Amino acid sequence: MARYRGPVVKLMRREGLNLFLKNSHTLHKEKSSLEKRKYPPGLPPKKKGKVTEYGAQLREKQKVKRAYGVLEKQFRRYFEEASHTPGIPGENLLQFLERRLDNVLYRMGFAVTRRQARNFVAHRHVLVNGHRVDICSYRVNVGDKIEIREKFQKSTFIEENIKLAQAINRTASWVSVDYTKFSGEVTSLPTREHIDIPVKEQVIVELYSK
Repeated sequence: MARYRGPVVKLMRREGLNLFLKNSHTLHKEKSSLEKRKYPPGLPPKKKGKVTEYGAQLREKQKVKRAYGVLEKQFRRYFEEASHTPGIPGENLLQFLERRLDNVLYRMGFAVTRRQARNFVAHRHVLVNGHRVDICSYRVNVGDKIEIREKFQKSTFIEENIKLAQAINRTASWVSVDYTKFSGEVTSLPTREHIDIPVKEQVIVELYSK
């Protein structure tokens, strides 16, 4: 499974906003470079150039790719499917990304980041409708029941994540969760209003439509 393994704070610095790639609680305690250095990583440019149309489109695409932990080849496949699905291509694209199993686990509060959720899924700690699923890109549907495997329920990771999720009430409105049973259910499909990443999806559509 191809994925980015480098420092995630650098990615957020590059995009200039918190993409929730790191536990926000830890990020705050560390006073990370995201707050201390509000400029892109690397050497500063000798001359600040004008942002081109292509440059702006690229930044929007990179923002979404990095937030969901998807590489270019897979992201393009999502776009191709979204553009051939009835509805608005940009919104279809975001919905497909939201319906990834790793993202759903994150939205339910069982993981503090999508990256951690991807780890849980890859290590076969997650059940979907009673069956073990280890594919992070598995697309959930309305009515699907997501559970944490019994042997993993006593993990300190899960216990701490549930406490944090309850404390800040961060469960998405399109899922229902029962933390006492370590399970949740997809009650509806996510819509554009549920996407908390400040992104102009139409700009991404324009980039790929050229």
